[in-house]
Amino acid sequence: MPSSVYEVIAEMPRRGSFATEEDIVRGVVRGFNRVIILWLLESRSLCGYEILKETRKLTGQHFHSGVVYPQLYELEKAGLVRSKWRSKGRRRINYYSLTGKGKKFIKHMRRTLAKPMREALRRLLGEAKARANVR
Repeated sequence: MPSSVYEVIAEMPRRGSFATEEDIVRGVVRGFNRVIILWLLESRSLCGYEILKETRKLTGQHFHSGVVYPQLYELEKAGLVRSKWRSKGRRRINYYSLTGKGKKFIKHMRRTLAKPMREALRRLLGEAKARANVR
């Protein structure tokens, strides 16, 4: 598993000598996938299928269960997420929620990323807007 954005980009498939825009977007989203999962669980408990659906709505990217469930298990092992089985009719469904440690972690991530990310996005979007006005 890549540990940095640079490793994610380095592992992306290439078309010619450059990664495609879609490959770059997918890599960035995957790099933030664990944080996205924690953010989704901040507001309510969700089962894995709901996490898959919400992640797709939020990012526009399709994540397979083979990607999300191992990440949920990692987050649970790290003590950031807890799971609880619930019966729904004849089925048993595992619901995930944040632990106290998970809530502290997401607050810390929010503080850590807020200013640098906001500034980077402002610059990126400002440059894109300026380029569009030139054309």
